[in-house]
Amino acid sequence: METRGDLASILPFLPLVLRSSSLCWPSGALGSLKALALGSDVSRIRSGEVLFDAILDLRESLGLSSQPLAYGSASGFSSFFDELMSKEDSRVWFDNVVPEMARLLLQLPSLLESHYLKSDELFSEGKSGIRIMGPQEPGRVFLSQELIAALLSCAMFCLFPTSDRGFRGLPIINFDNLFAPLYWNEKQHQVQKVKCIIHYFERITSKMLTGSVSFERKVLHVDNSDHGLAYSSTTYWRSSTTPLCPFGVMFDADVFSEGLIEDQPYEAIEVDFANEYFGGGALGQGCVQKDKHYLGISKQEEIRFMINPELIVGMLFLPSMNANEAIEIVGVERFSSYSGYGHSFQFMGDYQDNKPYDSMGRRKTWIVAIDALSNPRMRQYGIEYLVRETNKALCGFFDQSKYKCRIESSETFPKHAKDIGSSESKGNPEGTSVSESSQVRNFQGSRGIATGNWGCGAFGGDPEIKSMIQWLAASEGLRPFIHYYSFGEAALQKLEEATRWILQHGWTVSDLWSMLAEYCDQRLSSKTFNGFFDWLLPCN
Repeated sequence: METRGDLASILPFLPLVLRSSSLCWPSGALGSLKALALGSDVSRIRSGEVLFDAILDLRESLGLSSQPLAYGSASGFSSFFDELMSKEDSRVWFDNVVPEMARLLLQLPSLLESHYLKSDELFSEGKSGIRIMGPQEPGRVFLSQELIAALLSCAMFCLFPTSDRGFRGLPIINFDNLFAPLYWNEKQHQVQKVKCIIHYFERITSKMLTGSVSFERKVLHVDNSDHGLAYSSTTYWRSSTTPLCPFGVMFDADVFSEGLIEDQPYEAIEVDFANEYFGGGALGQGCVQKDKHYLGISKQEEIRFMINPELIVGMLFLPSMNANEAIEIVGVERFSSYSGYGHSFQFMGDYQDNKPYDSMGRRKTWIVAIDALSNPRMRQYGIEYLVRETNKALCGFFDQSKYKCRIESSETFPKHAKDIGSSESKGNPEGTSVSESSQVRNFQGSRGIATGNWGCGAFGGDPEIKSMIQWLAASEGLRPFIHYYSFGEAALQKLEEATRWILQHGWTVSDLWSMLAEYCDQRLSSKTFNGFFDWLLPCN
């Protein structure tokens, strides 16, 4: 184990030590965890206050006392488990869940060692296990759901060292930041976030999961090398002959019962409107890396990490994304139902994820995290930033397998989903109507893009521009379709009309890019103050 480069990179960020070629808990922590695993009759832990004291003892045995927890986290633990949680739920938590989590933590060393051995069998030896997946280092890691559960138990008990995380561009990971806001106030949305996490631990301690999840850092290289698709200039976008893929505007009542990205019934890649720090404000109230600069808060990302808590483990080893990077996650399971958004978010109970598994044991859920410019104001209309946003989306969206086929066969343009591209390029005005059963059938079996108002809302982007940018990226990325969830955004009332008009005229990526660039230039020079759709569409 000592010679493993992957383990060496992440070991300083784990609560374990390496002795005689084996991972293990320090002796003091081992004794505390064994006592905790024997149950509340032995450990005497039956309240949030006492649980937090036990956490402090564990941290001291790990040498973490000099790394203070978030102010108010002690009161937050006490408030939730002793006041906000029902007596029956509290009893189950301390009698059953906490001991099972402790047993899971006792297995963490062996789970990690098994993980590294399996990684060697499947991929390159000594390099493909869990590691710090740094900037400009494309790669993928597979984790079992059991290992993820053990690592998240570490986060719940605040056992990860944090002193060097900021220096490495890593987001917060321990759950003290999740509980601390309960000290300041009892805003329901924060309580509901904690409820989602607690429900996850209740589920995994009652029946351990046997699947796997993969995390991949995707990189658009800055030169046209053998690595694959490169970071593209305005010249590339202006000259692309790739036809625009089908564009479906999703309405709450027309297609899906809830009208939410995560509820889409097709095998589409679901977009996480991410912070550059993976997970963003999911574990707190959204304010991360305050020592560097203020970053936009994605409420959509917060919710996604709460209902799919396995996403959180990526925050352990994925540093912040650069402009040419994205993160793709495959296989995370959903555990919670919810309603509302932002401050109206509410945990609504258990969710049974029935998505099938792929050949690698992953749920067929694909998520891609891409971060948009934060608070761009007028600079978002500058060509430099238009290129940045389009390439960011392309990095997340492009289909590597189709891209390789395109290069090998010297195709001039991709072939999208059967019959759809041809019907729309011929000017079929009904081509974007997702309610047509024939079009929906053609989508089956292909992974398109399910997205929405990426980079808008708290991030301050122009919804009309961002929707077109994502369309460009999905098309150039060789995706068979894009499904757009507008969430009632007023600025997008003409989205369906505009996309139909564009498809009716058989535009390519070059056509849309050129018009978008011309519009942005006019916005910057104050030659127009209209939105893009009003500027583009002919007057009736």
